[in-house]
Amino acid sequence: MNDALKGQVPFGFVVLKTGARKNPAEIQKEVVQMVRLEIGALACLKDIAVVARLPKTRSGKILRSTMRKIADNEEYTVPSTIEDPAVLKEIADALQGFRGVTA
Repeated sequence: MNDALKGQVPFGFVVLKTGARKNPAEIQKEVVQMVRLEIGALACLKDIAVVARLPKTRSGKILRSTMRKIADNEEYTVPSTIEDPAVLKEIADALQGFRGVTA
């Protein structure tokens, strides 16, 4: 997502396995630590949102550019190939409160 200081910073969306019951704050801490160890501190991942599912096309591709536009408060059109348009609202709701993102 856009950042005033760095230009862009990574934002993570995490989908838990069915039946997993973990505190979102604990998951955020674990994922940030994992990224630091595997990629390095330069990746600067700090924000994570736990979501039920990700927006995908009917062929299974994740709609990353649409998610990026939602995170950056930019206008977007719902792709005609999306599997379930309701997922975009779920992503927008999950982003509420992160660096001024509004749904």
